[in-house]
Amino acid sequence: MEFSTKRGTPEKRATPCIAVGVYAGRKLSASAETLDRASQGSLRDVLRRGDMEGKLGATLLLYRVAGVAAERVLLVGLGGEADMHEREYREAARAAVKAAQETGAGSATLCFTEIRAGRRDTAWKARQVALVAAECAYHFDSMKSKKTEPRPLAHIELLTAARDLSAAARGLREGGAIGAGMSLAKDLGNLPGNVCTPAFLAEQARKIARECKLGVEVLERKDMEKLGMGSLLSVAQGSRQPPKLIVLHYAGGAKKAKPVVLVGKGITFDSGGISLKPGAEMDEMKFDMCGAASVLGALRACAEMKLKLNVVGVIPTTENMPGGAASKPGDIVTSLSGQTIEVLNTDAEGRLILCDALTYAERFEPAAVVDIATLTGACVIALGHVASGLYSNKDALARELLAAGDEAYDRAWHMPLWDDYQEQLKSNFADMANIGGRPAGSVTAACFLSRFAKKFDWAHLDIAGTAWKSGKDKGATGRPVALLADFLMKRAGKA
Repeated sequence: MEFSTKRGTPEKRATPCIAVGVYAGRKLSASAETLDRASQGSLRDVLRRGDMEGKLGATLLLYRVAGVAAERVLLVGLGGEADMHEREYREAARAAVKAAQETGAGSATLCFTEIRAGRRDTAWKARQVALVAAECAYHFDSMKSKKTEPRPLAHIELLTAARDLSAAARGLREGGAIGAGMSLAKDLGNLPGNVCTPAFLAEQARKIARECKLGVEVLERKDMEKLGMGSLLSVAQGSRQPPKLIVLHYAGGAKKAKPVVLVGKGITFDSGGISLKPGAEMDEMKFDMCGAASVLGALRACAEMKLKLNVVGVIPTTENMPGGAASKPGDIVTSLSGQTIEVLNTDAEGRLILCDALTYAERFEPAAVVDIATLTGACVIALGHVASGLYSNKDALARELLAAGDEAYDRAWHMPLWDDYQEQLKSNFADMANIGGRPAGSVTAACFLSRFAKKFDWAHLDIAGTAWKSGKDKGATGRPVALLADFLMKRAGKA
């Protein structure tokens, strides 16, 4: 989808569809007022007849309104004017885009930068319009024999006051780049495990590197054996698919500037291994590589926005399968850091591949490291499907990520990482166990990872509840690409 800005008055804009807002109580937005005057009160006549009350997300389409150059006028319910905050703004924008799609129009003009969204500025509002438009346009049919007919809406224009043109254009560029990154993450997450294997993920990383001019290297099993990545390799033992460690470099900052390192969990299918998962909904374990997908999506967004920042993406990827060679409960493995781990549950495998990737990240002398992983069902119990769990060994870094999540409307919640929880990881036979029992399962998983992140500022995002949806809307969400992109944008601005 393409985006642009335009200044001018709404009644003179010759467009297939122009969308304006109506607040609860049938109060017209500024642009709707302008259209109403130009049409000699026809919009108010429609409202008086009771066709629209201004309820949030409601829409009403009018054709050939006298005195208005647009072919269609789309009235979009905004709800109470005092209640217009970030969530309400996004809902109204989504309703406008969906309704415009259904008209069959090839392009639409939205008068939405004038609408209040809490205290957010024009750039934020434009960015969100681009993001919700990308969400509405997204569909996944690459594995179907009959493809979905392409939706005709290919262009969205924001009608904006002259003073806001620059900010709106910037917001649309940023939103377009982030939306593309989210779509990439969704595509990879939605592919089945027999297609999206570790080798496929490595090839996609090479493709993205070519398109976005990134540096790339892929470590093979023999390279990991030479390094001593015994923890990561133990997870791969039961699979016929060879594991990979993918490393991508985006060099947008000064040559000697320390990079931000993003580490993404890439379990392309998680059966649980010998600690086999229940059969129900096991198909959704193809989504266990959504952390890896979000790293690739964030790097694509970063490259498209040309951020002045150095970023390294590290993706450990493998399947977790049962088999004669698979790791067994009670096995002890030696990680790249030299620390030994008693594997009490082979279904707690994400932390086993991430810990070696975190140790590997030390070589980049990072400014900060953020790992992203569909790590624990316990996080879903704690936070549901609204917020991602956030853990960090540096409060300042946690605050950065929380603020980025709020700004992007891709929110996280700061969880405890107290030493008291480390007690649960004690082992009689190794330096630590890979699980700490049922209590505080998401916390103890983060505590495990923290033992491999002592040499840098580190944060962990547990996205088990936010990376995909189940049920009739089953599919990857593209989260937390927007959060990561906003975090990197702010870091680049400070640099």
